[in-house]
Amino acid sequence: MSRLAKYAFSTYAVILLLLSFPASAVAAVATYTGTLLDGATFLIEVPSPWNGTLLLYSHGYVVPGSANPAEDVGDPATGAFLLSNGFALAGSSYAHTGWAIEEALPDQIAVLDTFAALVGTPSRTIAWGHSLGGIITAGLIQRFPDRFDAALPMCGVLSGGVGTWNQALDSEFAFKTLLASGTSLQLVNITDPNTNLSLAESLLAAAQATPQGKARFALSAALGDTPGWFDPASPEPAAKDFATREVNQLLWASNVDFPFVFALRAELEFRAGGNPSWNTGVDYKKQFNRSVDREEVRALYKQAGMSLEADLDALNDAARITANSDAVEYLEQNIIFNGHIKFPVLTLHTTGDGLVSNQNESAYKDVVDEAGNQKWLRRTFVHRAGHCTFTPAETITALQNLIERLDNGRWPDLDPSTLNAEAATLGLLNFAPPSFLRLESAPFLRPFDALDEHDCEREHHDSGGCNGEF
Repeated sequence: MSRLAKYAFSTYAVILLLLSFPASAVAAVATYTGTLLDGATFLIEVPSPWNGTLLLYSHGYVVPGSANPAEDVGDPATGAFLLSNGFALAGSSYAHTGWAIEEALPDQIAVLDTFAALVGTPSRTIAWGHSLGGIITAGLIQRFPDRFDAALPMCGVLSGGVGTWNQALDSEFAFKTLLASGTSLQLVNITDPNTNLSLAESLLAAAQATPQGKARFALSAALGDTPGWFDPASPEPAAKDFATREVNQLLWASNVDFPFVFALRAELEFRAGGNPSWNTGVDYKKQFNRSVDREEVRALYKQAGMSLEADLDALNDAARITANSDAVEYLEQNIIFNGHIKFPVLTLHTTGDGLVSNQNESAYKDVVDEAGNQKWLRRTFVHRAGHCTFTPAETITALQNLIERLDNGRWPDLDPSTLNAEAATLGLLNFAPPSFLRLESAPFLRPFDALDEHDCEREHHDSGGCNGEF
């Protein structure tokens, strides 16, 4: 698990090595720490002078057993810049680790109450956060809209909990059906996470020994839209360099994704009281044909001399997995989205994110559009591999544009060339040039939100029904 924590849940470490601020650049800061009623700790930093804006930061997933300190910003360089420019920062640890949305939402509101008691009432409050903190940010503004004025979810799980874990199940299901049939690998109701993960990784390594195994693994990765780009410090492989892209998908699986789906899923199942994911009713031929990786998979199957159609038929013919209704209800509460936003929301995502795919942005946009609130939402993308691997300049540029929207009542120019120019003028030393780009992200493969007919879907977990008809 250590490599997962090292890679997936902190801003790319090189950034921090290349950034420094002189002490004179940082304002005098009053720091408040303490413990909330449920045991979560909080951290509040208020510069002097304070400009009246409070940024409430929600941190990402913390692997159970890891340190869980309160955090009020994603990285020290961004924090130093914001404090020196008059912004107050606040955040909590959440009472527990893992898929801690149930605790995070009230804990973060408790931090706002604590801030008001210790410091005073902000003139405006902006929610922001990374990764799991992105879904928490979106959850905060949905559940407590009157406490916020704007939001910046970054690399967020914006497809919501149900869709996210259902799509992960699709990849797991294909992996076991095609590469681990007859083994004891558990997809759901995981009883021994460490042993299960070790088995999955040994099967993954064995699959890489043959062209047939690589092709079948690529198909499983395609059902999660896993990008073929892993290293933020390396250029993106060419679109038709399918062999290299498959190797990069292997790196995502072995270093990041498999620990989640074959081990950390157990923590969610414990919370939810059972398995919250299902694939009854899913047509895997349709799912595959919607994947951004379909061309790669077709090429690898052809090179391996295998029938892709036969394997897709095998997936469609395989016995399906049903969900526990109470567990689904838990995951709906923690959390899915209804698109009801009433103030500016700007999202930020890297294109080559293999943990939380950029297609999450399409899922969120779809539900916001369906609710008729598209005027409040804008999306920005950075052309880079990695999960949450934004430079401080990119993060601050996004935040400044969100604040400009608040100040002026209209969205500023979010053209990538404009954003890159703005980031370049910040004077921050970065490990890479600003890399905003224009992207229309592909549809999320397993959407599930509060505007779906999910009551119908929940009723048909064991019979198919409307579950696969998205």
